[in-house]
Parts: sequence; structure tokens; C-alpha cells
Amino acid sequence: MRSGWRIGALFGIPLLLDSSWFIILGLITFLYGARWQQEDWGADWGWIAGFAAALLLFVSVLLHELGHSLVAKAQGIQVNSITLFVFGGIASIDRESKTPGQAFQVAIAGPAVSLALAIVLFGVSRSLPLSPPVREVVDLLWGINLVLALFNMIPGLPLDGGQVLKALIWKVTGNRLQGIRWAARVGQLLGWTAIILGVTAYLTSFSFGALWLALIGWFGVRNATAYGQVTDLQEALLQLTASDAMTREFRVLDANLTLRQFADDYLLSETSHSTVYYAASNGRYRGLVGAEDLHHVERSLWETQTLQTIVHPLSDIPSVSESTALTEVVNVMETQEIRRVTVLSPAGAVAGVIDRGDIVRAIATKLNISVPDSLIQQIKEEGAYPPGLQIPALAKAATD
Repeated sequence: MRSGWRIGALFGIPLLLDSSWFIILGLITFLYGARWQQEDWGADWGWIAGFAAALLLFVSVLLHELGHSLVAKAQGIQVNSITLFVFGGIASIDRESKTPGQAFQVAIAGPAVSLALAIVLFGVSRSLPLSPPVREVVDLLWGINLVLALFNMIPGLPLDGGQVLKALIWKVTGNRLQGIRWAARVGQLLGWTAIILGVTAYLTSFSFGALWLALIGWFGVRNATAYGQVTDLQEALLQLTASDAMTREFRVLDANLTLRQFADDYLLSETSHSTVYYAASNGRYRGLVGAEDLHHVERSLWETQTLQTIVHPLSDIPSVSESTALTEVVNVMETQEIRRVTVLSPAGAVAGVIDRGDIVRAIATKLNISVPDSLIQQIKEEGAYPPGLQIPALAKAATD
């Protein structure tokens, strides 16, 4: 899900501005504008230079993220958007690279662009006759781009250096999730170090820069922790099968039951809480019975026609086997936009059903996380995962 104002697109990639971007834009303009206004440039050139520096700083960040994005697109990966916000920018990439080598290329592209910008701007500053305001802005930008390149190579997620570390560990171990987990741990350690140093420095010097360091550290810890949690979630998805998530929350009815009996005894019954019905006869499952199918039969025929009339054969409904990976189950449900899927035994009988609530419960059990029954029931009734729980995206990424 994208958030922010769309301001255009580059190479087919939507460009978004987060509301926090305006805060940092004003802050940078004020800090440098106030300093340069004291120079003997005349009029309001200090403020103009400060505003230009703020805008060009974010152009540098945009080019940095565009480096990541274009390499990802070259690998056939969809880039959903690039968003500029208070801490810089972030590219929303649809999935991970397929190999550690490709992941390394995507990760290193951003710092490489920033380093190239620093070199070019340094050359412009040293070789061209620039006016004082322009020279100050150019000198600021080449220095910031150099810092941006070096800072992003710190080996901890969510920084680019963490992505590089992830790719290297992935290459050595052959396990992408292990690479993410180790890079996330390093990111957490570095983030807490920045928080401690920032708070300590602020308490001794009351410097705004110290608080900014602590804030960056908090951002790093928060995002590195999120990487770790997502990795645990994806690993649980990969380890679970349909049999781990399925339930027996369904009814098996006689296929010879009349539609009137079905409506009166089950659909209108206050004691029946099941919403999934299967019809069987002569010891064999005949298929799925949907309550909505009654609307396709005239009420005058309900007394004589049976469930056999409206049954959907098992071969015609979405189904998986008990050994099917849970990632595939999720993909089937999302691709076909269905609320639940039928699980079949090796003999072709109905072994269980799976809905999104069952999937969340199975993952929570695997991770030893307590999830209230009320939440599971809400997911079942709404047929949707809670906001922020990106199970479909993780399942898709795991099978791409």
C-alpha cells in the first residue's frame, strides 16, 4: 500500500512525497539559509541557496533510490514507488532478487550513484568558476552525497550495507532468510548504539545533532526489528503445510436431502454455526454445497429437488492436498480471490478447510504467539488479514 502525495513518475515508477518530507525540507532550508544569510551575498540569496540546497538534497536521495530501482527493474522486479520522507527515501520493491548476486547488485546501486554524484559535484566545484552561493550549495551537495554513500554502507539493516551483508551471508550459507536475520541483528545492535551515543551526547552537550543521531538510531532499531519479524513470519510460512492449518469446521450432509430440508434444518437453524457444507452419498463426497446456490432454484422446486442438484463437484472447486505448502495455499486464495480452500486427502476425500483465520492461527501457533480467538473469528468473518500483516506478499515472494 502506497502512502503520500504522488508528484509524478520516472521510468514508470511513481514518485511520492510523505508529509514528513515538508518538515525536513523546512528545517534544512532554515538551518543553511540562516547561516548563509550572514554572508555578503546581497538580498535574500542566503535563503534562496538554503531552499535550493534542501531541494537538491532530496534530488540526490531520489537518484540514490532510483539506482536501486532501475537495477531491480532490469532483473524483472516491479518497483511500486519511490517515497521521499523525513529520513530520506525508500523504494518499494515488489519482491526480492532471485540470487545473492542479484541482491548485491540492487543493494550496491544506490551508494554507487551517491558516490558518483559526490565525485562529479566535487569536480564541478573545483574546476568551474561558480558564484559564491552556487559554490556553497555544490560543496554542500558533494559532501552530503559522499556521506550518504558511506553511511548507507554501514553493514546493518535497513541500510544498503545491511542488504549487502545479507547478500554475502546468503551466498555463503545458501539461505536467504539467514542472511536477513543476521543483517537485521547487526542493524539492531548499531541502532541501539546510535541511540545510546545520541542520548549521552545530548545530556552532556544539549546538541540538536545528538538527538538527531538518537532518532536515526531509533528508526534503525524499529526497521531492523521489523525485518527480523518478517523473516520469522516468512520462515513459518515456508515450514507449514495445509494439514497444519486446516480445520474440520464443515458439515457433511446427505446428498439426497431436499433443498427445503437443507434450508430449514441447517441454514435457518440457530444451533448450526457451520458455513461450509459438503454433500455425500454412498460413502463418497459429491462436492461443495453453497447456500447462495439456493437462489438459483425456484422455491416451488425446493420440496422435490435435492442437494445433488446444486452441488459443486470436488474436481471443480479450489482445492489443495494435505501436503501442499502453506505459501501455495495463500497464493491460491489470493489469486482466485476466494475466502477458503478445500483440503483433500490422498484418497480424494475432504480432509478439512482453510480460511485466512486458520492461516493466521497456524502461523501464530508456529511462532508461539498468542492471538485472541475473537481476532481469529473476526478474520474468518471478514475474509481479510489484519492491516499490516502482509501474508500474501510474503507467500508470493517465497515462491517467486
